[in-house]
Amino acid sequence: MGDTAEVADVTDIAPARDFDIVLVLSGGNALGAFEVGVYQALHEHGLYPDWIVGTSIGAINGALIAGSRREHRLDVLRTFWRPNDYGWGTADTSWFPVAMDTARRTVAASWTLAAGRSGIFGPLLSSMSPWTANEPSLFETDQLRETMDRLVDFDILNAGPCRFTATAVDLATGDDVVFDTRHKTLDARHIRASAALPVAFPPVEIDGRWLVDGGLSANLPLDPVLADPSPRPALVMAVDLLPLGQPLPLTIGEAAGRMQDLIFAAQSRRTIERWTMAHAARDDVSIALLRIAYTEQVEEVAAKAMDFSGPTVAQRWKAGYAAVMPMLDRMRDETLQIGKPGLNIVETA
Repeated sequence: MGDTAEVADVTDIAPARDFDIVLVLSGGNALGAFEVGVYQALHEHGLYPDWIVGTSIGAINGALIAGSRREHRLDVLRTFWRPNDYGWGTADTSWFPVAMDTARRTVAASWTLAAGRSGIFGPLLSSMSPWTANEPSLFETDQLRETMDRLVDFDILNAGPCRFTATAVDLATGDDVVFDTRHKTLDARHIRASAALPVAFPPVEIDGRWLVDGGLSANLPLDPVLADPSPRPALVMAVDLLPLGQPLPLTIGEAAGRMQDLIFAAQSRRTIERWTMAHAARDDVSIALLRIAYTEQVEEVAAKAMDFSGPTVAQRWKAGYAAVMPMLDRMRDETLQIGKPGLNIVETA
């Protein structure tokens, strides 16, 4: 774990609790290493999720967590993300000048665009031979199915202590599709469908429907949690990988990256505002909603979602770990109010 974030010298801060923990994980491809850092901090403090809802890379991370025994979860996540796979030998690049690190990140993203990411998707144009009418895409994701079958224990995922939900979109109708282990037995196809972002990745056929990335409809998939909340108090931690506020772009590449951020982050803002109003007058639910956003992206490049290089994965992992610390501090000093009626937005600053 020293390759990603420092081990916290603390004991469990919530060994027994009278509320549920719900972890909502957004899409963002390679940015998903930030979510793993968030989970590691929770794991080390004994705050194991009761329910994980994810889309795209969030569904992949969620399945790796919920589909593993607790004592194996961090090892499974390291195996998938490979933070030591630097591509620069075992070099620590934190000392690089800004321009040099920007070049490193750009080269890493460009390499992924050409060669793919082993274990997740194949090289550019790999899905076009053969290319069927139902699966037009630039990359193949058959190896993602193989990776999920290898790393996820689907018996634990479907019947274990942590409920799991993945979201997708029907490519033909545009309808939202929700896969939930409480109602359906899931396998690797459902995870692959949730992460099937057109035009990059092929749609996945399940039960006669061709499905694509759930992030196209709601990149922060809060709807399954907030549409039918339990009367039991819940702390909902929504991990958002794409920032709403960032400095003005100075280049065409930065403008393109900023456009992507705004499209998906604005979804999250509208979803939270909608559900805040919907639950404002309710006293039969108790939800504390904490949005944990990956906001420190000054060092990221325009093609950041394709930068899977080891140094970048490690940096994002550490950033996620650090981002959850204010919430843990408030749980320690008992100033994080959980149990108030309605939907309450939790501030940690």
